[in-house]
Amino acid sequence: MFDELNKYKNKSHFYFRPSDNLGQVCNAPTDKSGVYIVYALKGGQIELIYIGCSGQVKADGSLFIRKAGLGGLKDRLVNGKQFGEPRQNSWKFKMVTDKIEALDVYWYVTHDEKIIDCPRILENSLLKKYYDIYGRLPKWNNEF
Repeated sequence: MFDELNKYKNKSHFYFRPSDNLGQVCNAPTDKSGVYIVYALKGGQIELIYIGCSGQVKADGSLFIRKAGLGGLKDRLVNGKQFGEPRQNSWKFKMVTDKIEALDVYWYVTHDEKIIDCPRILENSLLKKYYDIYGRLPKWNNEF
């Protein structure tokens, strides 16, 4: 669905279950920015439920990385707030409430020696593409 993500070479994913420690299973870098896509695994089905980002391009063209060297994508995924709580807490609660067995979280670093793509612009583009296909935003992008 998101072929534009294929150009990013620094990427991976991890699984998160309600019994896991998000900080331990998250393999996203602490010194890079980018986007992430969250899929819910529930009853043998897979559903894209959230698209997010960490970092932005500043007015001077340089990249702002969340707590550079200490946070990056990983800090955003683990400690960024969603549903009023840090994700390390809120995702567990939502998974139990929504009967989700696991999350499969794919992350993409959107900058390297040749590319500096603004994570926020890419996130908005992915959300628009999803909306254009399904007529709605991913479930967790709709919930606050």
